[in-house]
Parts: sequence; C-alpha cells; structure tokens
Amino acid sequence: MQAKLNGIQLAYDEAGKGPAVLLIHGFPLCRQMWRPQVQALAAAGFRAVVPDLRGFGESEPGTEVGSTDLLADDLIALLDHLGIERAVVGGMSMGGYVMLNLLARYPERFSAACFIVTRADADDETARGKRNHLISEVNAGRPDVVPTAFTPLLFADNTVAERPDLVEEVRGWMAAASPSGLVVGLEAIRDRSDSSALIAQLKIPVLILGAQEDKAIPPEKSTGLAEQIPGAQLCMLPVAGHMVNIEQPDAFNSALIDFLRAN
Repeated sequence: MQAKLNGIQLAYDEAGKGPAVLLIHGFPLCRQMWRPQVQALAAAGFRAVVPDLRGFGESEPGTEVGSTDLLADDLIALLDHLGIERAVVGGMSMGGYVMLNLLARYPERFSAACFIVTRADADDETARGKRNHLISEVNAGRPDVVPTAFTPLLFADNTVAERPDLVEEVRGWMAAASPSGLVVGLEAIRDRSDSSALIAQLKIPVLILGAQEDKAIPPEKSTGLAEQIPGAQLCMLPVAGHMVNIEQPDAFNSALIDFLRAN
C-alpha cells in the first residue's frame, strides 16, 4: 500500500485487526524484513503496520536532510492516515533510534515499546567518521559499499552456513535502497541524540529483544538497556545475529506476542 505523506509516497503493509503494532525496520533494510511477524501478529489478534522508511523499499526518499525527527514525523503521519491514535511500537537497530525519537516527542501515541537489537547511546566520533565515509562513497556513485559493509554484520555464523539464500535475499533488499535513502539513513544514524536519560524515565511496558551472536550491536547493549529501563523485560535469543527476527522467527514471535498479550 502507498500513501502520500509529508511530500513523499510512503509504502507500508498492514494485516489483522485489534491493537496496533508498528514495527520499524533497520538500516539499510525495508519492510520485507517483518514478513515472519506480520501474519503471526494478525493471527494472534493484533493489527500489524510495517512501513518502508523514506528512501528504503518502495518509499520515496524526498529531498530533506536525514534525521530521526524526519523519519519519526513520517510515521506519525502514517498513524494519522490509518486512524491509529495509540500503538505499540517496535524498532530494530536504526528503527530503534527512530522509535526513541517517537517516544521522546510523541509519548502519548505509544502504549508499549519493543527494543529490538538496538541501543540508546549516540555515535561516538569514530562511528560518526564511518557514517561520513559511507555517505561520501554513496554520493560518489558507489552505493554498493553499503551492502558490502553490512552483510557480514547481519547474521549469525550458523545462518550464513545453513541459509545462504536468506543472506542473499537480505543483501538484495539492501542493494535496492535508493542512494538518497542510504544518505538519509546514515545522516539520521550519525546525528541521533543520546537517549540514555529518556529510557531511564520510561513509564510504559518495555520488551528488549537481543541476539547473543549479534555482530552489529553487541549483546551487552541489550542487557544494558534492561538495566537502565525500569521494569523492562529482557529476552536474549541464542543462535541468532542482528537479523534475529528472521533467523529465529518462532522464538522471536513467541516472545513478542507474549509481551503484547500481557500489556
């Protein structure tokens, strides 16, 4: 589905009826990553909403400088378009940074939050330098550097050995991102705020889903979130990397749906 929002065509899928669950994909991915979750959520009595962030998947990039404010405002416009006043929100990696922006600026719109292989701290100077290097490469006409850099970080070794077709499919999603979208995403990641103070003050139910073999965001970032967020529930999934939701979909869905039913 498509909707004209904030000057761009934003693509999204939705399925099911019941309490709304907004899932935000990571960088440099797209809404296809949530396929194992959409039908499971619908079957469990929830309304799953999965958008492509601007410049990714089938969404247009627009011309604005990338920021988590920009990406978050697109999602509020989508919720308004769909008539959803309040939702549970889940964010994976960069999607988690967008989620934190939503929780800071639109707290009244969200009843619970799921932190999925993500973190609350900002980039340090070394990380910012890496983002700037990738932006320069994309702007110089070499967008393939992004999937080349990210593919080795996304999966547990077991997944790479046993499911090469999945690895190639995900690489294809990354390769399909528009160069403008890659820059928007990298700018948003680079310039995101440190949300450590925010998470310590969260009053809503929180689930943290981490992966024990995550090469992109160390597992200790997930355990650290659990220590900082009052009352947070932590689920660390084994034999899974950064793409935990498609590497271990049954265990992931079980943890997510149990949390949703309890909250």
